[in-house]
Formats: sequence, C-alpha cells, structure tokens
Amino acid sequence: MTHCPTHEHLSRRSLLKGTLATAAGGTVLNLGSLFNSKAVAEAAARQGKRCILLWLNGGASQFETFDMKVGQETGGPFRPIQTKLPGVEVCELMPRIAGMTDDLCVVRSMRTSQIDHPGGIHLMHTGYSKTTGIRYPELGAVVGKYLGNPDLDLPSFVKIASNGDTGAGFLGPRFAPFSLNHSGRLPSFSKSNLDPALESRRHALRSFLEETYAEEHPAETSKMHREAYDQARRLQNVLDVFDAEEEWPRYKDMYGDSLVGKRCLIARRLVESGVPFVEVGQSGYDTHADNFSGHKSRVPTMDHAWSGLLTDLKQRGLFDDTLVIWMGEIGRTPRINNRSGRDHYVRAWSTALAGAGVKRGYVHGKTDEKGYDVVDGKVTEGDFFGTVYKALGIDTEIQHYVGIRPIPITPFGGEVKDELLA
Repeated sequence: MTHCPTHEHLSRRSLLKGTLATAAGGTVLNLGSLFNSKAVAEAAARQGKRCILLWLNGGASQFETFDMKVGQETGGPFRPIQTKLPGVEVCELMPRIAGMTDDLCVVRSMRTSQIDHPGGIHLMHTGYSKTTGIRYPELGAVVGKYLGNPDLDLPSFVKIASNGDTGAGFLGPRFAPFSLNHSGRLPSFSKSNLDPALESRRHALRSFLEETYAEEHPAETSKMHREAYDQARRLQNVLDVFDAEEEWPRYKDMYGDSLVGKRCLIARRLVESGVPFVEVGQSGYDTHADNFSGHKSRVPTMDHAWSGLLTDLKQRGLFDDTLVIWMGEIGRTPRINNRSGRDHYVRAWSTALAGAGVKRGYVHGKTDEKGYDVVDGKVTEGDFFGTVYKALGIDTEIQHYVGIRPIPITPFGGEVKDELLA
C-alpha cells in the first residue's frame, strides 16, 4: 500500500475549518477567492451593469427560430422572413425580433455537453456539469455577488417562473434567488402579517439573543441566518416594486398581453430599481411531439415580450447597461420524428444576446446545410459563460475556494469569444 507523505496530510482542524457541509451533505461554503473578492465586487458594481435571462425551459428549436434550413428535410413547415441585417433570415414566428436584429448578437453555433434536461438546466445555469459534492452557483448568484449593492433592500437575484435547480450553490444563501410564481406574484410568506410595533419588538429581542449567543459561539451558519432574516425585513420596504398591476394596462400592447409579457415588465421594473439579475422563464419547449404546433403557440408570445422588453429598456436608457440573454438548456434535433417532434440536441444550436457589452447586429457561427453540426465558430458552455461575464465587466480569472479547492468562475478550457463583444 502506498501512503502519501506526512507533509501532504491535512490536520483535522484544517479540514473542519476548510469545509462545512449541510445536513444534506452536498453543499460546501465559499470561503473567499484567490483574489480580493470584495475589491472585485466593488469594481464590477461601479459599472452599474445588469442582466436579464429569458429562459426557454425545455429547449427551443433553432430551426423554428434563428437557424432555419429551408428546403431541407430538416427544415420544417415555417417560412423564413428577412431581418434588418442583409442576408439574415429568422423564422416567421418572430416578426418583431426580425425588426430588431440590429440590436442582437445571435450565436448559431452552440455545442454543449449535457443532452438531458436536468443536466442541461444545471449546465446552462452554472457553466458546469453536475459534480458530486459541489454545488456550483448559478449565473444569477455570481452576478448578484459581483454586481449587487449590499445596501439595496431588494434581492440581488430574482427568478420569475423559472426552472433552475442550483441557486447560490457554494456562494451561500446570501446570494440565493428570490422566486416569484408563474403569475409574477410574490410568495404568500413575503409580507409580514404582524403589527409593525409588535414585529419591531420581537426583532429587537431576537437580535439581542442571537448577537449575545454569537459572541460566545461564532458560527457561519448563524451569521447567514441573521443576514437572511435582515434581508427579509428590509424587503418589506420595497414590495411595491414587484407589483406591476397598475403599470400593466399601459404596457401590455408593448409586451404582449401574456404571462411572459407581464413577467418581462416586472423584470424591467426590477433592474430599473437596481436588481442586478432577473431570470424570466417560459416553459413548454420540450416538443418531442407536435414540435411545430408547440412552437407556434409559444414563440410568438416570447417574440412580443422579448421585443417589448428591448424597446422599453432602450426608451428608458437602460439598454446599454443591461445584458439580455435568450436561451434554454438544449437545442432540438435536425431529424423530425414520427410524432412530428424534435428530440434533444446539443451538437449545434442557438442562443442570442443583446445590450450591455455585446456586439450589435452580429450573427456568429454557422452550421452545415442540414443543421447537424457546427462548421464555423463553435461556442461551448465555458466559452459562453466566460463571454457573458466579460460583457458584464466581471473578471473571468476569478477563482473561488470551496473548502481548500479553487474553482474557476468558468470551467477550464473555456475561452472568452471576443468577437461577440463590443
């Protein structure tokens, strides 16, 4: 039997200090970064950039959106329409976005590594494949950490009808998402039903007891509990930001009179109020059967909501500082199956970006004539996340410690695609 030398051993004290698992056994706490995390966060936050992720749960088809293959057996029944970019066409289901392609950076050459939904959702929320013992933070948690304002009463990461499953991961609960339901409404527990005077007295007593206990028994988990409770109390001051009902009648024509349209309006309200990351979900794209009717029922409402969001951001002077990402977890197969559906596909699919930090009026990458493979400009998940972070002004060289292990902000091998950036 081979033994490692003594100098490579970790003491029990070092191990316990370096890692702390939850009762579930899977989460370890972030203990900093290889760089001055606070300085990096302050520098990034000064740029004032924000991000809205439009999440197409199930995986929208590239063939029925940005990478049509008209005349091929893989093409499907929809017609292409000309966009504002010469020679660039999109599906007829997206007439409004077709008129705004001069604001978009379209990527037609995604190639990713996780073909199932759980793996793909995790991958395209974190940049990483699932790993035993490590819970990677979602894009929203990372953006909240480095672009968030700790003095703001609002959360740094908000999800509206979304399907991500990782949350803040090893960054800790301070950067966990605050979730709204499918109607964009606050959860029932978000508002205190106590008399304000009574709640204030209870808070004072609770704070006294916790602080007294913490002086003699300092623990990171206790500190997190106090921070979470304080954040919930501060949220009471800004609950009206989440309520778009009064504003909705004036904007439903711009965004489209749909749930996803209203979610996008709430997202605009939140980023305008200082929230650095908002995710807006739209489900129903897992079209193994009836792909064409499925996309016909969903893409037009997203087209209206997405174009309305971009228009509203531009009119309010927010577009140049807000990155809008349009993507799901996977693409759809070139082959149309015997149920008129398209199955999961990750060798060649599409995403799109707009706003802060990215090149406008640009289409990146190319697939072959039938859409089976990328022939130019391949973009992996690592490339994509690195490019997004750079567009937002977040240092792509950051590494966090998980226990004693350094974890890069994006996977090893990922490259920033500077050609996508302004």
